[in-house]
Amino acid sequence: MIQDARPNGVPFKRLFFALSLGDEQRRGISQWRRALGLRSGKPVPSENFHVTLLFLGDVDAAQVPAVCAAVDTLRLPDANLRLVLDQLQVWPRASALVLAPEQAPLALRQLVYGLQQALLPLGIEPQVRDYRPHLTLSRDFPGPLPEAAEAPAFHLIARHFTLYESRKGRYWPLAEWSLAQ
Repeated sequence: MIQDARPNGVPFKRLFFALSLGDEQRRGISQWRRALGLRSGKPVPSENFHVTLLFLGDVDAAQVPAVCAAVDTLRLPDANLRLVLDQLQVWPRASALVLAPEQAPLALRQLVYGLQQALLPLGIEPQVRDYRPHLTLSRDFPGPLPEAAEAPAFHLIARHFTLYESRKGRYWPLAEWSLAQ
């Protein structure tokens, strides 16, 4: 198991929770992005497409089992989460081109809040900002918003969510929780 270490030698992992996409969804979004004819930015590899729920950042590797145990105690939605990515946006502060929903479903916002609350006793505090679900298409994107020949309308049905480790531009699944009972 590859891990990074802090200057004091304590190993850590860069973690986040996300909704993953199926292969067909990845291909569809990738083809739609290709049709935009982007000439700037760094396209996110389609295998990295996801909708972030909660970014944890650098977490001591020894805390990973406690993180998973905390999530195991959550009352999860008892149905698949449905999300429509129907807005193409440029986020100037993040220098990112993203797909986002016009409105985040209540069940999705409740899941994110539950994750935040479950991790507080572990000393993992969420970033203080509103949750904005999105899928990043391109990083280091200077703008302006590209014109799309076809409006985005990607219907995601999440049957589970995943705890990922981000390592050298790749995302490695560490644990998964089912949303549908």
